[in-house]
Amino acid sequence: MTENVRTFAPEFLFGAATAAYQIEGAAFEDGRTASIWDAFSRVPGAVINGDTGDVACDHYHRYPQDVALMKELGLDTYRFSVSWSRVRPDGGAVNAKGLDFYKRLVDQLRENDILPWLTLYHWDMPQAIEERGGWTLRSTAEQFTEYALSVHDALGDRVQNWTTLNEPWCSSFLSYTAGIHAPGRYSVTDGVLAAHHLLLGHGMTVQELRARDASLDLGITLNLTVADPVDPTEPADVDAARRIDGQFNRWFLDPIFRGAYPADAIEDIRAVEPAAIDALEAATLPGDLETISTPLQALGVNYYHGEFVAGTPDPHPPLPGDAPTSRPARSPFPSFEGIYWHERGLPRTSMNWEVDPASLTRLLERVWDGYAREAGTTLYVTENGAAYDDVLVVEDAGDASARRVHDDDRVVFLRGHLEAILDAVEAGVDVRGYFYWSLMDNYEWAWGYEKRFGIIHVDYSTQERTMKDSALEYRRVIADRAIEVPVASVPLLDVKS
Repeated sequence: MTENVRTFAPEFLFGAATAAYQIEGAAFEDGRTASIWDAFSRVPGAVINGDTGDVACDHYHRYPQDVALMKELGLDTYRFSVSWSRVRPDGGAVNAKGLDFYKRLVDQLRENDILPWLTLYHWDMPQAIEERGGWTLRSTAEQFTEYALSVHDALGDRVQNWTTLNEPWCSSFLSYTAGIHAPGRYSVTDGVLAAHHLLLGHGMTVQELRARDASLDLGITLNLTVADPVDPTEPADVDAARRIDGQFNRWFLDPIFRGAYPADAIEDIRAVEPAAIDALEAATLPGDLETISTPLQALGVNYYHGEFVAGTPDPHPPLPGDAPTSRPARSPFPSFEGIYWHERGLPRTSMNWEVDPASLTRLLERVWDGYAREAGTTLYVTENGAAYDDVLVVEDAGDASARRVHDDDRVVFLRGHLEAILDAVEAGVDVRGYFYWSLMDNYEWAWGYEKRFGIIHVDYSTQERTMKDSALEYRRVIADRAIEVPVASVPLLDVKS
């Protein structure tokens, strides 16, 4: 075997990502009040083992240590989220102590030459706002904008890169329709309204921040997928893939970049839940879609796996990837009847998600060619990662520091997806950064502490951090700004005259 070295541009950003509720802990310290996840995690059966984020990784108290690990990894940038419940408890007045934490964190990052990449909403809305109606109400979009401006008041001189929302599909359909995430509602109408008001809050915030400072880099992060039909010649299979694409990808891409919801997805939902579309049409006021489609500098693409679907069941269907809790759940897709997931023989993570780097290349090309290029919007892969059943081992009983996690599967996952980005760049896609999810093991929502996505292992009983082999590999890639790809040697032909 020989090695083929593939390089990244000098300005390409290597980062890692986290979210406030998943790592901070200090759930009720310094004025912070309950978020929807504090409430939901206490609902019997909602989260495996009844786990909560009350302590999580204790990042609120240990952030200097965590930033030092980022520095040791060589990260160019760190994507984190701000807790709405810490900054405006119960959605009320600004809490100075809450903002002070983020000032300290950002200052620590800047002192270590790590670019702060701030996300305003990663699913932790104040519970008090949810009890008044949450994202189903227009007033929540307005309150979100007020909260965002409060964060900018404190950090506008320190932070250049601002993301409004993380994965609005999850905080609308997975949360208000499927009941899997907080606040755990089961309503197609509520999911559709939540999606609209999330996007409206995004657009309002972008307009207000740009009016304050036109130099800011503003964006949104969407979780996107590639939906493939099992048989591209079978109309039912093609239609199943189209419906997934419409309700997952285009429901957010189209209003952001084209100022309209996808007509086919509207009709798909109208056919099964006409009241939901009636409610959406009533909630969409003149000017809303213009606000939602305010131009952006950056689009964050979160990619974990693709979808392989058909109009008929698989005799040997793949295991579901949703959290196996005792609460009931319905499909997050309003129009889901007649869509069946099939097995295609790819490796899978411990979340039972396919490992499919090639589809990341396809996704980036599709989003670039179909949306971002014309808009002049740069792409970043803002989340990509894998959970595996990691085992911490002590390789030398006489050396307390000889702790190792040999996560070979994650190393392969990381390298494969970085190569997929290089493939997209070589095809002409403007991708300027990659953020591994996640920096460290953390609270994985309805999975509690059962699933480990981090490149840094966290012992939750001691809060000790240990770099996994994947972290060491990522550090090497960042230092070299390159990947060495094995290439099979090809024997020379014995050509005879």
